[in-house]
Amino acid sequence: MFEINLLNSYPNLNRDTAARAKSKTQKQIDTALKFGWEYFDKKGICYNGYFYDGRWISVVKKFVRHYNIKKNDKILDVGCAKGYMLYDFKHEMPDLELAGIDISEYAIGCSPPEVKNFLQQGNAKNLSMFEDNYFDLVISINTIHSFKTLEEIEKAISEIQRVSKKNSYLVIDSYKTTEEKKRMEEWMVAGYLLFSEDEWKNIFKKVGYTGDYYWFKP
Repeated sequence: MFEINLLNSYPNLNRDTAARAKSKTQKQIDTALKFGWEYFDKKGICYNGYFYDGRWISVVKKFVRHYNIKKNDKILDVGCAKGYMLYDFKHEMPDLELAGIDISEYAIGCSPPEVKNFLQQGNAKNLSMFEDNYFDLVISINTIHSFKTLEEIEKAISEIQRVSKKNSYLVIDSYKTTEEKKRMEEWMVAGYLLFSEDEWKNIFKKVGYTGDYYWFKP
């Protein structure tokens, strides 16, 4: 298990967390937590429009190199949204077996036709549609911290561990300093719980997670 930033080539956005804190309302938060059109594509809620722009191409190349992905390997994206990262995996290595789940029926409906058949609506805490030790790599970016309870979070991480042969990679909202915590609280829209880096590491230990991880901090 390693703390490693495999998303350092992802566009680094300038996030004004203080402005977000002033403008967000409980109605916006309630709307965002439905993970529908408003969450992904309505200006002023979360993504302000999530469309394909190639931002995952360099990230996919890093995953392929770091995890030594081979022809016919199996990859699962937990919280795949519109499937754009899997789309770039498909173009990078056409013979991969790909799968993605997301809680948003809307997002899956917007996915590129090349990957739509690989995606299904589902919840990270229940991956029962997949066998134990099935995937060569399981990725979950900015997803598992969105549950209401710690029990649900632990279940989701346990499920990711179960369906992975060896390699998995999580990116999670977190903080280390008081200032980072303040910025995270200002920025959060679609989430309930916020844990420090050390608290997450204790969760990993408790559930037996052995994959890699990194933190999202606005």
